Amino acid sequence: MKPVAVQVPGGGMRIAIGGKTLFRWNWKRNVLAAVMPPPFGARHVEYSVIASTDDAAQASGRLLDIALRAIQQARGLSLPELERRIPAHDLHQLLHWPGGHYQLLAALAAAANAKRIVEVGTAEGYSALALKQGAGPDGRVTTFDLVGWRDFPVSCLEEADFADGRLVQHTDNLADPAAMRKHEAVLRDADLIFFDAAKDGVTEPKLLENLRRVPFARPPVLVLDDIRVWNMLKTWREIRDPKLDLTSFGHWTGTGLVDWGAAPV
Repeated sequence: MKPVAVQVPGGGMRIAIGGKTLFRWNWKRNVLAAVMPPPFGARHVEYSVIASTDDAAQASGRLLDIALRAIQQARGLSLPELERRIPAHDLHQLLHWPGGHYQLLAALAAAANAKRIVEVGTAEGYSALALKQGAGPDGRVTTFDLVGWRDFPVSCLEEADFADGRLVQHTDNLADPAAMRKHEAVLRDADLIFFDAAKDGVTEPKLLENLRRVPFARPPVLVLDDIRVWNMLKTWREIRDPKLDLTSFGHWTGTGLVDWGAAPV
């Protein structure tokens, strides 16, 4: 029998069987839409908040240098493996840049000279392939998810992607301290870490808390997805390491860079 999951994060409910969502209801979104409807129409709208930045953590010189190089490289960057696998009707939506983030992810990996990359949240596998391209032929991407790629309903990954050992997947929950300790050797050597997890207001804070305990060989660059989405606002705001909001050049739902473990600026 396939496992049944019932999740009730703040403001929503999800029922899934074998990793496939059968029912999802978000009462918070429904109430917001009724009380404060969006002032315009779009393909997809999310509620967010704007806030002052002078009283928040500032970007380090390292982050600014990496971001500038990545933006230049992302402009016009081709991702042939993604272009081959993304359904034609989704190509513009997913590879639209700025606005999508796959080009920027590949460019960030290259700009940071990241050869050891950790991803939390494999999902369809597109970001893993983008990061793999950016890491180059001598790079390695270790990706984590609760569901193996073969069992994920719409995975784009293929056996050949793992053949040379440059892409590895583990089905462990790094929000669990024991799982983080289990994979500490992989995390310790990471140059870049990409979080694209549940965004439920619970998982990411746990991931960040566990990450604090990892004795990194060198300070990694941490990339967080969806930092402008409601459930991620508090998590992003409370990060005190040097950080940089790259949303205008990354994912329209928010892309954040963190100089993890560096002294506050």
